[in-house]
Amino acid sequence: MKAVRLHRRGGPEQLIYEDAPKPTPGPGDALVRVHACGITPTELSWGTTYTTREGVERLPTIPGHELSGVVEAVAPDASAPKVGEAVYALTDFWRDGAAADYVVVRAGDLAPKPQNLSHTQAAAVPLSALTAWQAFFDHACLTQGQRVLVHGAAGGVGTYAVQLAHGRGAHVIGTSRAVNTSFLRDLGCDEVIDYTTVRFEDRVRDADIVLDTVGGDTLERSWRVLRKGGVLVTVAESAPAEKAARYGVRGVEFIVEPSRAQLIEIARLIETGALRVIVEATFPLPEARAAFVRGLGGHNRGKLVLQVAE
Repeated sequence: MKAVRLHRRGGPEQLIYEDAPKPTPGPGDALVRVHACGITPTELSWGTTYTTREGVERLPTIPGHELSGVVEAVAPDASAPKVGEAVYALTDFWRDGAAADYVVVRAGDLAPKPQNLSHTQAAAVPLSALTAWQAFFDHACLTQGQRVLVHGAAGGVGTYAVQLAHGRGAHVIGTSRAVNTSFLRDLGCDEVIDYTTVRFEDRVRDADIVLDTVGGDTLERSWRVLRKGGVLVTVAESAPAEKAARYGVRGVEFIVEPSRAQLIEIARLIETGALRVIVEATFPLPEARAAFVRGLGGHNRGKLVLQVAE
């Protein structure tokens, strides 16, 4: 099969489009013919991209951990999905990803692809939508009427976060560039702050939840905009307990996990029109390096997707 692989740690310059062995499903696995693969540009810096769960180096390695495709084979001990079923999923980060013709996925992580989406659109959903879902509903326990601040609101995670919070009846504030104001209001933002001209802490007070996808100085300044007892959820870096205690809030950092059940719920929202999928651009699989370079350049609306099969 054809795949995009890294033979050493590094950035997009290490990505090579080449022949690779077709994977074989093990117990509990399914083999999926990949039609499209969503990318997260920063994944090339993750330790999980290059090691097993036990910490053993695994090179060469294939990136891209969200996919849409068709099931080609299922292990005898897996009852679902069925061969020929169109599916989408977030894969285990410690395995090879889906920037390839085929990928092996735990069968229990595969969910039926939303019926109203193409494979390209569906591949833009799993990692980002699950991150937003788990941040709000598993970790922050979002409820109607709360004030929510979303950093990086126009990005891959941010676009889903805005819509999910809006759908739960929250007052949603997003930070982004001014060019995205109308776009974000259309997605459900009640307020949009242009972070290039305004310090968000001058505009936001007593937020119930902050979702940080940026880290650094943005994360550091976010603690002070929360009400006492509020929650700061970050997927960018750690949320020190001592810092949270100082402000009288709760800090949570987490890594998104695959969830078939949550993808089924997300698909239902997509199919009913309650959740829109935003694809910034698509690239043919051989142009994966260009896709990662573009992603690392920032300022993308939604997701970048690799087109693997027609």
